[in-house]
Amino acid sequence: MEKVRIALISGGWSREREVSLKSGDAVYSALDKDKYEIRRYDPRDDLLTLIQDSGHIDLALLLLHGKKGEDGSMQGLLDLLSLPYVGSGVLASALAMNKALSKQLFRNAGLTVPREMIIPRGEEVNLRELFSALGRPAVIKPIAEGSSIGLRICGTEEEAAEAIGETLAMGQGVLVEEYVKGTEVTCPVLGNRDPEALPVIEIIPRKEHRFFSYTAKYVPGASQEICPARLPADLYGKVQECAIRAHRVLGCRHFSRTDMIVAGRDVYVLETNTIPGMTENSLFPLAARTAGMSFRSLMDRLIELALEN
Repeated sequence: MEKVRIALISGGWSREREVSLKSGDAVYSALDKDKYEIRRYDPRDDLLTLIQDSGHIDLALLLLHGKKGEDGSMQGLLDLLSLPYVGSGVLASALAMNKALSKQLFRNAGLTVPREMIIPRGEEVNLRELFSALGRPAVIKPIAEGSSIGLRICGTEEEAAEAIGETLAMGQGVLVEEYVKGTEVTCPVLGNRDPEALPVIEIIPRKEHRFFSYTAKYVPGASQEICPARLPADLYGKVQECAIRAHRVLGCRHFSRTDMIVAGRDVYVLETNTIPGMTENSLFPLAARTAGMSFRSLMDRLIELALEN
């Protein structure tokens, strides 16, 4: 039996480059070398080589996070090359990366999302009116970044002005949301036509981290991750249902992971990640392990799902 020729793509240009490289290292180690012939590519340095090799590749395994990797850019290039790949297509990737657009789709589909205001570049904002509309504190974040990059929780006008200025300097608009206090959870989804939710993960950042920030995500021991989440059975099922609905609303395929807040009996959908982190300590592999699936088996399943298309 011939090996499947895999292009493992990680690195890239975004602020999440180092996380992407770590995902690439972990996945490369986990893949069964008896099944797959694997070539690694970092598009920042190897883009031309990837294009030249594309005719000799069966499948691309995308492990890029953030801009120019998770936002539909690389997916569009692979489509032009007629090269199949693991993960969502151009439209779903772009919609999920844009938090303002994805929130509108979630809301229209009947999912509960935090109230928000959008601040475009070049537009003046009345901070007093902002807090009056959304309450204090408010959550300020870039419209199109991942891994909680640039996210701030602000309770004063001075804090908000600084956070908005820093976010606008990133070259994009600002999303300001009401702060929803509750239990942070995330739920991975796996599948194509009939996606299934994996076990829900409860996230408890340490006291020095007010929320699941970039540092709380990637510094070992900065957060406690409990899988399965300690939720009543009906709420647990509701979280899984919301994750599947978000996956379908955006048109995701193969896999996704949706972040949510459980507050009382309500589940607030925050955002969907179309290329979740894939180190051995990442949340998606944790949920898979809890479901009885090894890291290697998880990667086999993702490749099978991609080849189905």
